[in-house]
Amino acid sequence: MKKFIIGFFIALCTLPAFSLETYKAKATCSYYAEKFHGKKTANGERFNMYDLTCAHKSLPFNTVLKITNLANGKSVNVRVNDRGPFVAGREVDLSKGAAVKLDMIKTGTASCKIEIVKMGANTKQSAISAAKAQKIPLTPSKGSAASQAKISVKANELYDIQLASFSEKENAAEFAKSLMKEDFKNVVIQKTSSTNRVAIRQVYGKDVPAIVKKLKAKGHTNYVIKKR
Repeated sequence: MKKFIIGFFIALCTLPAFSLETYKAKATCSYYAEKFHGKKTANGERFNMYDLTCAHKSLPFNTVLKITNLANGKSVNVRVNDRGPFVAGREVDLSKGAAVKLDMIKTGTASCKIEIVKMGANTKQSAISAAKAQKIPLTPSKGSAASQAKISVKANELYDIQLASFSEKENAAEFAKSLMKEDFKNVVIQKTSSTNRVAIRQVYGKDVPAIVKKLKAKGHTNYVIKKR
């Protein structure tokens, strides 16, 4: 019996290690966040930027991918629940939560290895959405430049820095809370007839550059500066 156990243990140790299927040895990944938080994904779920999910143009929904940032070796497993990215040269759009795990918030994009952990079922819904995604024209890559409005800021005047808009107040509140956890002050939710805007309110022009720098460092590259 003892010999059997020892022999079994040796055989177990010599079994080949489980290897994942490499989908792309090197591909560009980006991420999407506040602008889409709470909106429906292509498979009907609500996008939660804090979940570990991603968008891909053709892989079946519920496919699990291992994404490895080639610049730092950090990895994360994500589940396909959306279609995209529709930018030339990009393979996967990650949730912000996944991008944080890969430490790619500052860069906005990263060169990654993509492996398949588990292939999802190619359902009719998945196939139809993939076919539609293939027909959507790709926009030219513009890197991770901020899309803020151009405005001449004066030192002694007051401004609001608008960061995101949400149809659901709960999602706006969740995002505002995350900003406050990142030590941003005067974070407010500005209610309109159709949306809930999250903004940093009443910022003197002389303080705008420092706040913008901090926002970019935290990965908040989409914002609009408005004079009060």
